[in-house]
Formats: sequence, structure tokens, C-alpha cells
Amino acid sequence: MRTYDLAMTHLLDADEFFIHRIQGECAARGLGFFLIEPAWANEFLLKLDRGQLKCRVLLNMHAEHHDCNELYHRLIRKAWAAGTWVIDPPELAAEMTDKAKGHALLAAKGLPLPDTRIWEPQQEAAEAFAAKLGDGLPAPWVVKPARGYGKKGVILDGKSAADLERAQGSWKDYAYLVQERLTPMKMAGGEPVYCRIYYCFNRLWLAWWNCENDRYREITGEEHAEWRLGEAEEIVRRVAEISGMEFFSSELMRSEPGRWVLIDYVNDQCHLLSQKADPLKGVPDRIVSALATRLVEGAEMHMKRLQP
Repeated sequence: MRTYDLAMTHLLDADEFFIHRIQGECAARGLGFFLIEPAWANEFLLKLDRGQLKCRVLLNMHAEHHDCNELYHRLIRKAWAAGTWVIDPPELAAEMTDKAKGHALLAAKGLPLPDTRIWEPQQEAAEAFAAKLGDGLPAPWVVKPARGYGKKGVILDGKSAADLERAQGSWKDYAYLVQERLTPMKMAGGEPVYCRIYYCFNRLWLAWWNCENDRYREITGEEHAEWRLGEAEEIVRRVAEISGMEFFSSELMRSEPGRWVLIDYVNDQCHLLSQKADPLKGVPDRIVSALATRLVEGAEMHMKRLQP
């Protein structure tokens, strides 16, 4: 039987910098590594099923949690059932990346979230739901599929039942979040005060993320103090504590009233396209590199914990 210390699911060739950093960190530690690219995913799943290979830890960078027929979904479930530690465990990740369930859990714990209503199309027609919103949630609203990602099915200017149906037409889901549309404060140069924070094995990495053009920028020490980013960090640590997730990112906005609000709660399988690969939409290389190091460190921690 072939045994790998760390395997990683992956789909996007554009993320080669991140892949090479993971490979390099494994090599430096003497860990056996296998990249489960699409060309090898079926074979890897087949050999797992036959008991011809195993891996101690699997870093899941691609799986459709909502689609039980998708190849990588089946692969990580099979690996988990075979005793592999998956970052993050499939059931946990599926639960926490469901925005409707995540909203209910985090709201109950008092985290600062947008005013939100949950629409379930099978329970209520779009027209009836929209009519009930009334003055309680003034239009325009933001509409998000519960299990969507990558802005698919997101409507930023919802005003009527037709907009709810438009979101549903773009991404079929069992539930949709209908939220107040908040406006971020602006920096001196006009950038929105909007950031992405990565949580990885009890450590944090922060970057400004411009929600208007998808560009990332490193945060300076002066900006960290000026915009009280320590408050945002504390919110993300609370998300980690409540969720139990070990690797995710969150999006936060400092809204006009001057408070940090959690906008996108738990992004699993973070897309770590580097600025080396895409200067316009990539994550700063330093952050990508640091996350790769920390992920392999975290995998090693799990391996030691799992040793008999």
C-alpha cells in the first residue's frame, strides 16, 4: 500500500505558486506529498476505495460540498471514512459554509452581522416573501444563495420578487440570505474599508480586499491602528471558536456608523491565487507563502496527534 503524509485536492492551474510552496514545505520536512489534480482524481479515489493507498492528512482545496455526485466531494468523503484527517472535516465544512446555517449560529452568539432574512423557495413564493419584507428591510437588498460562492447567484440591488427569482435562476439552492446593503467607509484614497482575514491553525493574516474591483493590498501598521483592525481580528477568532474550523477566510466591512461587520462568514477552500500569477486579483505573495507554511505545520500537528 502506498501511503502519503499529505495530499491536496486542487483544480486551478493558476495557483501554481501556492502549490509549489506546499510542495517545498513538505520536502523541507521530509513529508510525502501528492497533488490530486483532475487527471489523477478518479484514480486516487479508486485506489482509496480498494485500499491500495492512504493518506494521513488531506488538505481540501476543492470540493463541492453541496453536490454529492461531484468527484472531489466523493473523494474527500471517502478519505475521511478511511481514517484520513481532512482540513476541514467534510461535515463541519459543509455545515459552516452554508450561509443560512452559519448566519443562525453566529447571530445567536451575538456577532455583528448584516440585518438578514432567510428565504426558502420551497416554503414560500418569492412574491409573498418580498411583500413581507416591507419597511423592516428597505430595498435595495443583497441576495445570496446559502451554499453559493464566487459571487454566483449574488444580487446586489434586489428590490422585488423578480430579483429573488433572478438569484434563484443563477444558482439553485434551498435557501437564500436577503440582507441589508451596507456601505463601507472610505479611505483617503477612496478605497473601501473592507478586508479579508485568513484564519489558519490559530493564526491570522489580513489584507485589504477591494469589493468593487477584487484587488488585494497589504495592510500597513498605521492602517491597522487607524481602522482598529484588532476589532476585526477578534471577530474572526470568535468565528473560529464557534465554528471549530481550522482554515478559512472571512470578509469584513467597516460600515458608515464606524463598526466592523462580518459580511462573508466562512469561506472554506480559500482561493489563493497569488499576485505573482495575477497582479490585479491575486492575494499578496507573502500571505500565500505564509499560509502554505502554516498549513503544512498544521498537517504535521495532526499527524503527530494521530500517531498510535
